[in-house]
Amino acid sequence: MLCLSRQEGKAYKETKHALHSSIPSNLLCREIETKQIETFLKAHLLRRKAGSLYISGAPGTGKTACLTHILETLQKDGVECHVQFINCMTLSASHRIYSKIAEELMGWDKLTNNEAQKFLEKKFTTKGSPMVLVLDEIDQLESKNQGVLYTMFEWPSLPSSRLILIGIANALDLTDRVLPRLQLRPECKPKLLHFSPYSKDQIVKILTARLSEVEGSSVVDISAVQFCARKIAAVSGDMRKALDICRRAVEVVETDAKRQQVLKPIDPSLSPKKSGVKKVTIAHVSKVISEVYGSRIVNSCGGEQPTIPLQQKLLICTILLMQKESKLREIPVGQLHETYCSICKKRQVSQISQEDCLSLCNLLETRGIISMKRAKETRMAKVSLKIDEREVDHALQDKILMTSILQGGLSPHDR
Repeated sequence: MLCLSRQEGKAYKETKHALHSSIPSNLLCREIETKQIETFLKAHLLRRKAGSLYISGAPGTGKTACLTHILETLQKDGVECHVQFINCMTLSASHRIYSKIAEELMGWDKLTNNEAQKFLEKKFTTKGSPMVLVLDEIDQLESKNQGVLYTMFEWPSLPSSRLILIGIANALDLTDRVLPRLQLRPECKPKLLHFSPYSKDQIVKILTARLSEVEGSSVVDISAVQFCARKIAAVSGDMRKALDICRRAVEVVETDAKRQQVLKPIDPSLSPKKSGVKKVTIAHVSKVISEVYGSRIVNSCGGEQPTIPLQQKLLICTILLMQKESKLREIPVGQLHETYCSICKKRQVSQISQEDCLSLCNLLETRGIISMKRAKETRMAKVSLKIDEREVDHALQDKILMTSILQGGLSPHDR
């Protein structure tokens, strides 16, 4: 029977756990941003002063993690306040934010949007503890004339308001570009704080710190850590992506080790290195980046035309087939993933999860190949091709697998 020794299995398991993207107790390389948020919150909470803060930064730069950590710490330290987090991505329409806040605060789900808005304005201006309202993905509240966003940022300036509004989104210029009238009302303008992408050295520091939590942390070679950090920093500076790539690389090595090693007694006194625990190398990390995220990351320092990796090619073909068969331009992500999995199974190709499917759709959107419409539920988000069939054929550049999928079409079960 081919399997791992208990010690090897433990080493891989603990390393994968250490590389999970959950919020750590110690937020490295965000000391300046943490201090600024903490100073803002203490100044307003302790003085019971209303105000607003807009935090911007690309995905994976630690915005929500830092804020969550600080608010939890302040509450543990006895700072009096009521905190409410809402992810605006879950809303079916921007005006639904009023009833959503009322529902989260009071458990009321029967109010109309107008009723909820009036109720909230009254609640925020009556005596009581300071209220911190965090709106993650606040750019999802953009609407005609931006009435919803203007209302949100005007709440802290209402007479006797006790609301501290914190908006989080990717765009650096959201308030200037979308809400120009705020420039005419200084009392409504939020304080701005931007989270820059993580640098190569910062990513190395965070990954190394995570790996040091594992006893005998020799599962991931330092050169592999540096390689991953260099590639991610060159493209996005997304720390979550760096953690995900390293964790996937550990899974690849673990799978290889299971194929190769027969269970045998291991002396507990021996270190992982002596007991033969296979390490994650540059080759493993490069393979993961290439297969899942594409050569635009692997070759980020070169000048070659980026190629599309297999999983993204499969998604593109699946979208094209579904559009042709269903005559629908927009395909729900849930249906896309189910059909994609069916196609992969028939052709004995490895599959990715729905979460990773959504991530790759985001990458394809940045490449200008597809467009996406967000929805309350991830499965209901919709994607559509922005290029025609001839352009798809040119972009894929795979005359064997891709042609067979396109010519084969979808079976009734796949539709």
